[in-house]
Amino acid sequence: MEILRALSDAFGLLLTGDQALYEIIFLSLQVNLSAVALAALIGFPLGALLATSRFIGRGFINMMVNTLMGLPPVVVGLLVYMMISRSGPLGVLELLYTPTAMIIAQLILVTPIITALTRQSLSRLNDDYQSMFFMLGLSPWRRMRTLIYDGGMDLVTALLAGLGRAMAEVGAVMIVGGNINHYTRVMTTTITLETSRGHLSTALALGAVLLTMTLIINALVAILSGGR
Repeated sequence: MEILRALSDAFGLLLTGDQALYEIIFLSLQVNLSAVALAALIGFPLGALLATSRFIGRGFINMMVNTLMGLPPVVVGLLVYMMISRSGPLGVLELLYTPTAMIIAQLILVTPIITALTRQSLSRLNDDYQSMFFMLGLSPWRRMRTLIYDGGMDLVTALLAGLGRAMAEVGAVMIVGGNINHYTRVMTTTITLETSRGHLSTALALGAVLLTMTLIINALVAILSGGR
């Protein structure tokens, strides 16, 4: 009965437009979308470069991208914390416990994923276009532009994968954001906090929103992959 009552209260919070609840949802979207957008600005060109070019240090960059994909989020949070804390090299910027710090942590986590997926998909496309590029005598820059344009669906899939990763993150954003009410409290950190307090209605409401968003992202990835 307690679970049913908590579920009823959770849907009541969503349907009545609880201000505190929707404030958390909107902040989560702001942090996650900002991090993914910045990660795309880095990951798309870097992934395209790794897919089309051979240069000194390429193997090392590929190794670092693969390594960063497996970094535990709490380690990323700890490293960012050490950089932006008051005693850290970037402490003068006073970024700790701000949404900006959370975006930085998310950026570090998401960029390797978008880079690796971009590299993988555009590498296959580059192999298919190799003879055409040779005949046209295209420069490396024009090759990259062509591949990014023609591989649009793959890049959207990479974006959605990065967004899904960002939305599920809790450890890193908890460390650098501090989970401050009305300022840095996002869906995942709120679910953790409210569950520990025994406030299941709020946790379930946010869990339902997070689950719905995740299902939509996975459905879009499946649709785009099938269409491709």
